[in-house]
Amino acid sequence: MMSESENFRLHAYIKGHVQGVGFRYHVLKAAQDDHLTGWVRNLYDGRVEVMAEGPHADLNQLLLRLRQGPISAQVNNVDYTFSEVKGDFYGFRVRGTA
Repeated sequence: MMSESENFRLHAYIKGHVQGVGFRYHVLKAAQDDHLTGWVRNLYDGRVEVMAEGPHADLNQLLLRLRQGPISAQVNNVDYTFSEVKGDFYGFRVRGTA
């Protein structure tokens, strides 16, 4: 069972109208508000990818914000997995498209 305060890694892919609508900066602000570490980037196939680490409760909060997106976005699906924290991120940043 996952403890709400225990740290985990969240890896998510967001599908829908999520590029060109400020989605990455929506994620950046959400992650920084919750002091999460990691990154967000656009993918050439039209999805947005997120890798974040922090307390399970804060990652769940981020998931809620990923499902909502900014007002101009249309989120159709969020695929995600939780795994062990690796601790190799410093801060949260927007990465280049991959």
